[in-house]
Amino acid sequence: MESLAAGKAYPLGAHADQGGVNFALVAPHAEAATLCLFDAGGAHELKRLAMPQCEDGVWHGYLAGAAPGLVYGYRVSGPYAPQLGHRFNPHKVLLDPYAREIVGVYLGQPEFIGGAIDPVDASHRIDSFDNAALALKARVTDNGIGKPYDWANDQPPQIPLAQTILYEMHVKGISALHPDVPEELRGTYAGLAHPAVLAYIKSLGVTSVSLLPVHARADEARLRPYGLSNYWGYSSIGFFAPEPRYWSGRAGSTPASEFRDMVKALHRTGLEVILDVVYNHTGEMDEFGPTISFRGIDNALYYHLEPGNPALYPNWSGCGNCLNLGQPRVLQLVMDSLRFWVEEMHVDGFRFDLAPVLARGADGFSTSAAFFAAVRQDPVLARIKLIAEPWDIGSGGYQVGQFPLGWLEWNDQFRDTMRAFWLHQWPTLGEFARRFSGSSDLFHHDGRLPTASVNFITAHDGFTLRDLVSYNHKHNAANGEQNRDGQHHNHSWNCGVEGVSKSSEVLQLRARLQRALLATLFFAQGTPMLLAGDEISHTQHGNNNAYCQDNRLTWLDWARADDGLCAYVQRLIVLRQQYAVLRHANWYEGASDANDTAGYPDIAWLSPAGGSMPVVDWENKDNYCIGIRLQGSKEAALLLINAQAQEADFVLPAGRWRVILDSANPDAAAHEIRAQTVVPARALWLAMLEQ
Repeated sequence: MESLAAGKAYPLGAHADQGGVNFALVAPHAEAATLCLFDAGGAHELKRLAMPQCEDGVWHGYLAGAAPGLVYGYRVSGPYAPQLGHRFNPHKVLLDPYAREIVGVYLGQPEFIGGAIDPVDASHRIDSFDNAALALKARVTDNGIGKPYDWANDQPPQIPLAQTILYEMHVKGISALHPDVPEELRGTYAGLAHPAVLAYIKSLGVTSVSLLPVHARADEARLRPYGLSNYWGYSSIGFFAPEPRYWSGRAGSTPASEFRDMVKALHRTGLEVILDVVYNHTGEMDEFGPTISFRGIDNALYYHLEPGNPALYPNWSGCGNCLNLGQPRVLQLVMDSLRFWVEEMHVDGFRFDLAPVLARGADGFSTSAAFFAAVRQDPVLARIKLIAEPWDIGSGGYQVGQFPLGWLEWNDQFRDTMRAFWLHQWPTLGEFARRFSGSSDLFHHDGRLPTASVNFITAHDGFTLRDLVSYNHKHNAANGEQNRDGQHHNHSWNCGVEGVSKSSEVLQLRARLQRALLATLFFAQGTPMLLAGDEISHTQHGNNNAYCQDNRLTWLDWARADDGLCAYVQRLIVLRQQYAVLRHANWYEGASDANDTAGYPDIAWLSPAGGSMPVVDWENKDNYCIGIRLQGSKEAALLLINAQAQEADFVLPAGRWRVILDSANPDAAAHEIRAQTVVPARALWLAMLEQ
């Protein structure tokens, strides 16, 4: 009778060599583990082989004669005792956390529920239905056995932070409706890698695509009755496997090879690839969620559990559970995953969803957490970009500005201030200036630089830029939650009409506000991030939480693209990259540049009436006009900003200034201004000093 040899406890997962496959699974609280072998499609269980040995909490076995392509899962035995933190159920086939390729799709079937629980009276009953035919399984990949992937001297672009411009986008949404992409490739990794899409992204001038999650996911069961799915992808279940739904299915390729083709093509175009990764929680959801992988393998190891009732999970993520990176084996899983995507898939960085969860322990968030220490010392991760979403929904979860050296952070205070400044005129000029000049109150400590602030006006989570100036209220009824979901406070303004308008006056005002916001984004100090579609005026019709809308609502509508706005964004990016003074990498000193013989300060805040901004005007809530003189070693720039509804007079600093960008009239020719000028309402001017 076929059986497993002892094997090795490392490396974890399934690894093939010339003689067979070694299997290693971390489950220290388990009483037994069984390897289950399936047919190529994963529908029929063929064999069950007991894992013969457990070493340091790792169950392992070696299957002689096995080869890449083998489909497998696990059954793990132990107590079903949620009140003690254990949810073992050998009736459920479990996905290997180290799976490189996943067979099957979770469709919310009740057969995945491990048992019935009652958090109040501790009544817990195991579910005995065998879900082998439905369960997600792993396929053994070649791991170097056979033909290796040909990277063809692929080299990462390694864009300096001071020149980095992020472009947040969805793998599927960018090409799903693109007219120049063949229909069979639309919405896939290959669709993103299509020459027409690459040429477009490159033409914008952005340097780095920041992709929404591509880890294999398990959609929430509650979305199924509505015909919805977790389009954004924040429900990961496989940290080593590319989501197969973005694979074209072309003969001779796999999800992994097509993903690699995409990365290689982006690199050839000079673009970096940043992945949005979700290690804070998994798609197994809360205590009533499915048993797909981690929960059934070793629930008490992988997840944070409530100290007073281990049948429950702390919900700092808002998604029902939180992975416990305080456990060395869980931290190892995350670190192995990160290194895999860098070394094997050649990505250039990561954006960490709800990042404070990763550094939470018994006393809450800590910059001394094991996760930060592990990342900092890792030689593979030392050369890539690390970006945090620096908040979660738990107590003490808002940590903007508190991440260690080497990290960039999404800056929601920049977002809110700039929205409110242009659309509502309620922040003070002092608050505007702080955010415009890198948010020193948040980031100027411990040697951090202004580039640590990822500045954005919009992101995937919230209104698009067009909707920001078209809706006062969110319109999320299509999500099936009675419009209760999504952010309630958006600092948006509909310009007098909610939603669609035929009024030329309203449309012109909306367009003007979009241009002013975009100019502020690209001329501010920090690392700018543009939401894909904002440059073509994409709308989601007021839905500010379109996480479950995998349809034309979220796919970029190329047929209705605003080509004029796109050209304007291209121009803004060209200006930022052309003039070093517009992407100042260090903190402003308010003093003269040592290389500047004219003796001007590197930044000067100017009153529209001329001269320095009076102290009293910084807190004057009736004044929303300011001049900003930026001095570099070889050039000087002047920004004239008027967020008011009326035009404003400006007395200029000495010199011959030439306006090269007028957000109110982007088609206007460059022109010289001297001594005094009038800036239109709700507009930003960029002028350069003529030498």
